[in-house]
Amino acid sequence: MGRWLDHTVTRNIQAPVTEVWAVWTDLGAMPKWMTWIESVKTIDESATKLPDLTEWTLAANGFRFQWKARITERIEAKKLQWESVGGLPTKGVVRFYENDLKNITDVKLSIGYELPRVLAPLMEPSILGGMVTKELQSNIDRFGDLVESGYGKSLT
Repeated sequence: MGRWLDHTVTRNIQAPVTEVWAVWTDLGAMPKWMTWIESVKTIDESATKLPDLTEWTLAANGFRFQWKARITERIEAKKLQWESVGGLPTKGVVRFYENDLKNITDVKLSIGYELPRVLAPLMEPSILGGMVTKELQSNIDRFGDLVESGYGKSLT
């Protein structure tokens, strides 16, 4: 049994929630803005929209991890929650908060992963954990830039 570590990042995006949701759920585009994600593959080929089961490949700093993830809760344009079902133990949730008056969507991403207890101390914020949070913030900032570039308009 390992130790679960969690990271949370946020971003305000100048776009309606429908566009933000459309970009987030375009799984094939994730490697464009999430630098450590090499690929996301749909396992449930019958899915016509966001699939419930996907296979992820993370490649960073000479390490490569693969795992399958299942969506555990989906509330259209509000919340998407998942957990791994094999491979790297992960879980996460992304929430979308709509502000109609300003055409702004606030996005809050929280992810967690389990590391063996012997490695967990390396992930303290003052050591490598801060690097992970910083990388996640950079990723969500790239995501926001992609949405604000108009990418999501073609998806809605």
